[in-house]
This record gives sequence, C-alpha cells and structure tokens, in this order.
Amino acid sequence: MYRYSFFLITLFVLTFSSVYSQTDNKELVAPGGKVVFAFLADTHVSDVAANIEDLEACVADINANAEIQFVILGGDITEFGSDREIYHAKDILDKLNKPYYIVGGNHDSKWSESGCNTFAQAFGYEYFSFRAGGIQFIGTNSGPNMRMAPALVPRETMLWLKNFESALPVVFINHYPLDRGMLNYKDVLNSISRYDVLLILCGHGHRNRLIDVDDYPALMGRSTLRANSDGAGYNIITIDNGNISFQERIAGKELKTAWHSYTTPMPIWSFQDDSDIGAAAFEKNGMVYFGNTKGVVKALDAETGKQIWEYATEGKIFSSPAIENDKLVIGSTDNNIYCLNARTGQLIWRHAATKSVLASPVIYQEKVYIGASDGIFRCLELKTGKLLWQYDKVAGFVESRAHVDNEGVYFGDWANRLYRLDPLTGAERWVWTNNRGRGYSAAAVWPVKANGHVFAVTPERKLYAISDADGKDVWTAAGGRESIGISPDGSAVYVKTMQDSVFAFPTALSQNIASPKSLWRSFAGFGYEISPSPITATDDLIFIPTDKGNIFVLKASNGQFLWKYKFSGALINYIQPLPGNRLLISAMDGKIGIVHTRNLNERL
Repeated sequence: MYRYSFFLITLFVLTFSSVYSQTDNKELVAPGGKVVFAFLADTHVSDVAANIEDLEACVADINANAEIQFVILGGDITEFGSDREIYHAKDILDKLNKPYYIVGGNHDSKWSESGCNTFAQAFGYEYFSFRAGGIQFIGTNSGPNMRMAPALVPRETMLWLKNFESALPVVFINHYPLDRGMLNYKDVLNSISRYDVLLILCGHGHRNRLIDVDDYPALMGRSTLRANSDGAGYNIITIDNGNISFQERIAGKELKTAWHSYTTPMPIWSFQDDSDIGAAAFEKNGMVYFGNTKGVVKALDAETGKQIWEYATEGKIFSSPAIENDKLVIGSTDNNIYCLNARTGQLIWRHAATKSVLASPVIYQEKVYIGASDGIFRCLELKTGKLLWQYDKVAGFVESRAHVDNEGVYFGDWANRLYRLDPLTGAERWVWTNNRGRGYSAAAVWPVKANGHVFAVTPERKLYAISDADGKDVWTAAGGRESIGISPDGSAVYVKTMQDSVFAFPTALSQNIASPKSLWRSFAGFGYEISPSPITATDDLIFIPTDKGNIFVLKASNGQFLWKYKFSGALINYIQPLPGNRLLISAMDGKIGIVHTRNLNERL
C-alpha cells in the first residue's frame, strides 16, 4: 500500500511539474549560428476586434518572413485571463508556421476565472527554457495570481529558476521589468546572476525603450496593438556572434531602422565554484588554475571549463597561483606555500611559514618570491622548495603580489612600507613610506615598474612614482586607490579612481612635479569604486575591473570608453587577456569564465 501511495504521489508531482514548466533541450538553431526571433508582448486579446486583428496581422507578417526562426511572447496575452480569451489567443498563435514560446503577465493571472489553470492547460506550461544558437532562453510568468497586489514571479517558478542550471549565455524573459515594480525582483536578479546574461526582455510598458536592470542589457518591447503607434507590430531581434540588434516591424508595412543595437562579449564557457574566490585565476598551457576560500586549488580545461583536478589545503586561499612549466605554486592560510604538479595536482613540495600566506607568489628565473603574514619575505628554489634567502624585517603582513625583475623585488605591506630587495640575496636596497597611517599603505596594490620608476597607489587616493635608484618620490598624482596597470610596452601607467574615471600617465616622466600632465583622462562611468584588482591591458584595450562584477573597457591610445560587460554580481578579481581576443575572468562570488571579444575589438 505504501509503495502504491508513493507511486501516486510521484505521478502527481511529475504531472504537476510538467504542466507548469517546459524545458526543450534541442537546439532550434545550431550553436554559434545567427539567431533571429520575433518578440511580441501585450497582445491583450479580448472582445475588442482591433486587438484580435492586430495579433492576427502580426502572425501573418511573421509567417511571411522566412528569416524569423521562432517567436517569444512576453505576457499580457489576454485582457482578463478568461477561458475564452486564452483559447482564442491560442487559436491565433497556433497559426504560426514556426515554434513559439509564451509566458503570462498580470492580465492573464489577476482576473482568471479558472484560478490561473486554463493558461497552463492551454499552452502546456507557465514558464519555459529552450536553446537556440548556443544560447539558453529562459521565460518566467508574472503574477499576482488572483489577488490584487504588486507584481510577483510566483514561488513555484522561483524554485524552478533557482534550481535551473545552464553554462550557456542566457536571454531572460519576464513580463514585468525587473525593478521595484515587482516585489521579488531582487530574488530574480540573484537567481539569474549565476548565468552569463546577454539580454533581459520584458513587456508591460507597451513601448520600446531601454530599461535599467542592475547593469544588465535590458529592453522593454512594444505592444502588438496599433494604439499609440504606426500600426500593429512587434520587434525582430537578431543575435549574431555578439552583435545584438532590435528592429521594430510594422505588420504588413515596413521594417524600421534598428532602434537599438549593441555588441557584447560572447561567453565561451563559465564555471561556478562551490566557494568564494578571493584571488586571480590564470591560464597556462591549456589549463585554468585558481584557489578558493574553502582552501582548494583547482584546475579546469581551458577549452571547456571542465574540472580536471583539485587539491585541498587546510586553510582558506587568497593567493593567486603562479605557474611555470609543470609546477604550480600557491599560498594558503594554513601557513604553507605549496608546489603542485600543474598537470595532475599532486604535491611536489610544501614550505612552512609561521603565519598565514595571503600573498601571491611570483616565479622568476626558477625561483619563487613570496611574502607572508609572519614578517618574512622568502625566496625559494622552484624545483625543491629549498629556502634560498629570507628577509625578516617586514613590518606588516603582505597581501599582494610582488614585482620581480633583475634589479629588484618590490612589494608593499600593511605597515605603510614599500620594499625593494636584491633578487639574488634578499638584501634591503630601500624602504619607502608615505608617512601616513597603516590604512594608507600600498599593500593591496600589485606594484608595476617601467623607465626607472616603481608605481604604486594607496587608499589616500594618490599615485606615486618612486625612483628605483633610491626609493624617493619622483612625482605624485591625485586619483587611484589600489588598482593600477601598465601598458604592454611600459610607456603608460593606468590608474582607476574611486569615482567613475581612469587616468593614464607617461612612465618616463622624471621631473619632480606636484601635478604631472596626464596622457588622457577618461570618464568611464563605473560610479563609486574600491576594487583593488589590477588593471590589465593589451596593445589596443584596457580592462578595468570593478567591485560590482562589471568590466569597463577603454581604448588604450586615448581612453575612449568602448563597452562594458557584466560578468557577475561580485568583485572582479582579475582579467587575463588571452590569445584570440579572449578574456579569462574570475570573480569573488566563485564564477570563472572565458569570453570572446572579437567583434568588439574590430570596432576600434
């Protein structure tokens, strides 16, 4: 009897789930192919003849366009959610000669005489997912269900959305805009932040316009109704290798010039870790390496993002790995420096410090250079882990990664000091300080060096050019906090300010001047910004990480803002430019991915 009851319960759950959701795993368009679809919203089918005529005109127009591959309907399909209206709408939509996917809006759910059952029974589902062109399309229905209240994505839909996994870039559809007009919009945004969101689409406002959705590309589509427009119509949306355009189509008359278009990086793959990531990920020899705050070092395949191996330490990791040939070196808060086989993850050697190792190692000429929290900076033999020398006069703990070359080892600490040591012996060459409190230390910055100058920024919002010869200030400039970068040829140093802007200064400037002349100053528009993550650059592009998961990209020659990309909902740890116009990105919320930027580079 119990088995029989369990069978009935299971059957009920499966039947209930299948009625309310539809997941189609077949590809409507081959991965990487051009995607062209029609987006219709707010059809408001009712006893008003014009509303019905307008939808019929749009269906006929879509059927006559062989380029359109499928259709998405974004809610308020009916006026009062009555059984008659729903089935009348379905009769019209079933005349489409291509697939269509549909979600309901508030007009379909608030005044439903069936208690919101007929919509699901007629169309077979209330929320959907399908694939086209290597893109995941996800649609959710919007309440309120029966009760007069602000907009709401129903609870059962939210549970489905929170559990839905996709490594593909996503187009998300909801009837309401994801803003304060919907009670649980933050929960929805939190759920979709796990994805690489290419686009968010909504209806409800009956007109075409851009909307502000937490820095995601988001658009509201027009109603099919002729009222307040040039006639019955809809939008044709094209996604072609990162180029996305929106054209309004007046049924039977004309295709208007694109009212909006943009280009975005196309994700190649993304990996969501089960822990936070507090440091950079690096690609080397076809593998991507990182450590997480669970204390686990992981390696992924750089082509697919699939995990290859992992190695567990006994403390949290905030250290970025260094990789040389078959060896990976990383620090852990379990007080150890580890060297692992980069191909297999097997331990090669381990060197003990006496406190946490937060700093990131540098491998240079078969030696490992790394600081720790125990007041000691170490140089180890890469092959064996043998201590070659140590400098034991570090006043504060070391958090960042040193710059190392033939002339010196340069790093800061949280006691307001910046050091230059001899790379062969560890002998102290000079110690710099700005004579401020420890809160103004050049400790989180990754210092850079060019043309006889060492460059560092501090939380006092200053950039310092320090003489490599004697450790004295050459010049200072306002701006910055803890994030700087340098051009590949070493001619320019880039500084991210705490409010909207990025500055570029020549590294060869040698006069002692209070306000040196900048190469350019760019208003990027990222807002208040405190991320200490380094700026990276190629010959043409500068990549600016932010603390809110956005990446801003500027033209290297003049600072012109080119584009921005929302990768995650948390601080960007590092952006590593890769060959083939690709970027490896890691974020604090545990997201790692590689995106393609070819089309964006071609715009230069």
